Amino acid sequence: METMVSEKLQLLPARPGVYLMKNAAGEILYIGKAKTLKNRVRSYFTGSHDAKTQALVARIADFEYVVTSSEMEAFILEANLIKEHSPPYNIMLKDDKSYPYLLITAEKHPRILVSRTPKQKAGRYYGPYPNVTAAREAARLLNRLLPLRKCKTLPDKACLYNHIGQCLAPCVRAVPETEYRDIIAKAALFLKGEQQEILRWLKEKMNQASADLRFEQAAEYRDLIGELRHLREKQSALLGDERDRDVVAWAHNDALLCVQILFYRHGGLIHRGSFLTPFYELPEEAFISFLMQYYGDNSAMPPEICIPPLAEPSPVLEILPLTVPRRGKTADLVRLAQTNAETALNEKIQLEGKKAAERAGVLAELAELLAIPAAQTIEVFDISNLAGTNMVGGMVQFTGAQPNRAAYRKFRLDAQKNQDDTACMREVISRRYSRLKREGGQFPDLVLVDGGRGQIGAALSALRLLEIDLPVAGLVKNDRHRTHALMNAAGREVPLDDSHRAVFRFLEYMQEEVHRFAIAYHRRQRLRQMTLSQLDEIPGVGVARRRMLLTKFGSADGVAAATEEALRDAGLPPRVAQAVRAHFDRAG
Repeated sequence: METMVSEKLQLLPARPGVYLMKNAAGEILYIGKAKTLKNRVRSYFTGSHDAKTQALVARIADFEYVVTSSEMEAFILEANLIKEHSPPYNIMLKDDKSYPYLLITAEKHPRILVSRTPKQKAGRYYGPYPNVTAAREAARLLNRLLPLRKCKTLPDKACLYNHIGQCLAPCVRAVPETEYRDIIAKAALFLKGEQQEILRWLKEKMNQASADLRFEQAAEYRDLIGELRHLREKQSALLGDERDRDVVAWAHNDALLCVQILFYRHGGLIHRGSFLTPFYELPEEAFISFLMQYYGDNSAMPPEICIPPLAEPSPVLEILPLTVPRRGKTADLVRLAQTNAETALNEKIQLEGKKAAERAGVLAELAELLAIPAAQTIEVFDISNLAGTNMVGGMVQFTGAQPNRAAYRKFRLDAQKNQDDTACMREVISRRYSRLKREGGQFPDLVLVDGGRGQIGAALSALRLLEIDLPVAGLVKNDRHRTHALMNAAGREVPLDDSHRAVFRFLEYMQEEVHRFAIAYHRRQRLRQMTLSQLDEIPGVGVARRRMLLTKFGSADGVAAATEEALRDAGLPPRVAQAVRAHFDRAG
């Protein structure tokens, strides 16, 4: 593999493009862009790197690249590919909260909705709002103010909203598009904060209703005016220009990038977004990648995004509506966002340092209780079955007292060869560590098995046959199937009194995690077996046709619901389609 990579490195062009780093299984680990592919990709395999980049490079077994016509095209392609593949080493855009928007739908008869997940083509979004209560308050006021559709599905007759003048009743009459256009324009004015015109319009309506002696309606308009003024006061402007803009800044250390976004709508700050993620490129490039991913297809992107000055010119300035304020209030806000980013990053570092110290203390205490040198890497095993069927094993790994899910392993077991849990445990332990020994892998500091003396003995006997010396202990459960005690390799329970409460919680967490992992795999196997057995009973349905049917219809239930015509259209001969339909008709 190394030879192949070195040969491909020699063929890299001196052109802009996007590269995709892959592991030995062909899975994409990381996607990056480059002004010059030849220089950027080679840099991963030469020179020294920090620990986090070394961890990435150690997993790279192959790479691909796409040449683009310009650096700008590379920017756009990188963002699209990252969103499509979600590689584990690329920036993960996880905000600390999910904020609601108001949506005017793009339906034939539009509605006003509260939405937390902006989607392209759904309509026009406004916001985000600081909390869902504020969004619902604005939506309720708009729905009272404007006669847009309220029903999700059009009824057969006009509802109460039409009778009280809050809906145009498209269910019973054809509403001209021009009529909707005027209403949508008023809603847009309202949501953009340009509410003075809406207030004038409401006053005219109120005065007209009063002149026509429609005093109840006049009172309704008066109440709406009061509510609208109250809402305006709550959305008081801080910048004075009532513009929508995001103010974005960033801070970093060697491992983490922290991005802070201050969301200003109608000139007022409505909330702060905080993003913290590892990065594997230059910090400024990581920040630019963040901007491309976050705003690349964001239908609610504001007309202005203020950022700090960039060290080098970037095509992102031409792709997104970015501005770099040098003075005035907006420049002050950029500095404020930067201070927020630095503060959040420092808090994260301090918090992680405290948690790391606590985890190290728990591991040292566990090692002392079992009289072993260390417990930095722990592998935990469990067996799951139902009355001796679909027997499976699960293994989870904890490194530094945290789950390392990339190292989790599943084992399918033969019930004929393994009559009980101890035999299953012996086979699972043997398969895991014979492979590690054969491949020269890293052995754990401690092996934990779900069970008592029997499971511990099975694990020890498997390791002796492999001539591997590893510490083994058991996690014993009580009658209520809860973690009860820790048992050492000699079969003696290790006392866990109140002074070892943190160790006990950690052991309980590991036991629950391996049980969850093993039983989830068992359920998938059992469901698969049930599905396959149904189709295996049908004459003319072999492995290839079974696979084709499950792919086409999604599951055995999907096949069972398919008509004979649909089965033929899927590719079955008429005789076999008839047999499949007859089988499920009899079963039903």
